[in-house]
Amino acid sequence: MKIGVIGLGQMGVGMAASLVKAGHQVTVYNRSRGKAEALAKQGAIVAGSVAEACRGDAVLTMLANDAALEAVLGGDHGVLASLAKTAVHISSSTISVKLAERLTADHAAAGQLFLAAPVFGRPEVAAAGELAVVAAGSEAALAAAQPALDAIGRRTFVIASTPKSASLVKLSGNFLIASVIESLGEAMALVAKDGIDRQQYLEILTSTLFGAPVYKTYGQLIADGKFEPAGFAAPLGYKDVGLVLAAAGDLRVPMPVASLLRDRFLRLLADGGEHLDWSAIGGLAARDAGGAGR
Repeated sequence: MKIGVIGLGQMGVGMAASLVKAGHQVTVYNRSRGKAEALAKQGAIVAGSVAEACRGDAVLTMLANDAALEAVLGGDHGVLASLAKTAVHISSSTISVKLAERLTADHAAAGQLFLAAPVFGRPEVAAAGELAVVAAGSEAALAAAQPALDAIGRRTFVIASTPKSASLVKLSGNFLIASVIESLGEAMALVAKDGIDRQQYLEILTSTLFGAPVYKTYGQLIADGKFEPAGFAAPLGYKDVGLVLAAAGDLRVPMPVASLLRDRFLRLLADGGEHLDWSAIGGLAARDAGGAGR
């Protein structure tokens, strides 16, 4: 495929590299050109504008939030104006359900295909091309995007023909991860206050009741108190919990734990935690208990 990648943060750079390794002709665009230049050494083509990245069969966007995605969509040289008819926009950003709905309508009006394809996995997983992709869109959009999805992920879960559904699943998944982080942090603070070694406690948990990768990955970060460098920055966690609550409000679904998590992230950010990994909320309980949280 000829595919453009817009957004070269920690996730986007790994996804672009995986596409290059798979043999696709990849054109990359990033507001900060340095990250794009690094990918050029691996075989990518550096675009000087959003429009240049939209001249192929597909464009994949991996941006931090709704505002960042909207900034590259509109205008005479944005994605909507530049992408060819029948080409596909693969949106891997974690965005609001409402924006996913609007993008579906806007691309349809422009005669373009749109596939929501958010992913689960941290930057090291993206670099290995082992992401889990949650895809939703028309059969035509999925067929057009499949070679790219195969390059970035170990498995694609197709869940619906309406792109907004993928956004909702991704947001709900991030809510669950944040819930695990918070509960792990509270449990570790409890046992550590009694002098129990956190590393040994984590080994017990992950060898018996909770063997899933999410417990091992985030449990280790909390046990080590290692929240830098951020693989997924705390402000993004705060943003995603806010989007979960917005979707819950629209669907009239009470989510009291999500409200608690919003306050935990807000506390972390208010205390200067903008640069930390989102797992740093798992260190708050230890600090509340009079221990070292980070």
